[in-house]
Amino acid sequence: MIQLIFFLFVGALLLSSLFFLARRGSRAEGNAHVLVEARQALNALQLGLLPHELVGRIFADDDREYVASAAPGPLYELFLNERKKVALSWVKQVRTQVSSLQRFHLGAARFYTRLSLRTEIELAWHFTALLVTCRALQCLVYVAGPFAAPRMVGTTATVAARVCEISEKSLAFLNPVQFGPLANRSVGL
Repeated sequence: MIQLIFFLFVGALLLSSLFFLARRGSRAEGNAHVLVEARQALNALQLGLLPHELVGRIFADDDREYVASAAPGPLYELFLNERKKVALSWVKQVRTQVSSLQRFHLGAARFYTRLSLRTEIELAWHFTALLVTCRALQCLVYVAGPFAAPRMVGTTATVAARVCEISEKSLAFLNPVQFGPLANRSVGL
């Protein structure tokens, strides 16, 4: 009788384990949503946030100098406040998109690419450096304004571009393949 109860208990435990594993399986680690999110983050960084012209205009010191020389004091203060908001928004967006790429690489990249250990370590270093730099830049812009650290902005953009290059290689299989025109070939039977 005790053996029957023991086997029923083990069977119920196995059945419940299978049930939980089956429910967990519907949320696959490497699903399409993760890939689309990573591709969108990469596109947002490359096309929207990191172009040199955009970064240069957001943090351009010559704009500040012009407004300081041509505008009265209250207008200059308004300009500084608005430019600070834009700069903080840029840093926040870069940080958000980089975090999204980092989640992809931490959770799903191993399913889709064969990254070498050296590349993974380099990528981990770049992600860490980039997130720390973004946080420091965010604090610096908040305290001293968007014109305080042009070199830090340049470093942030350069490291983010390097992360984008590595991520681009990881997500290369999502790019549409360009096929040339098919030649007229006869199929031998």
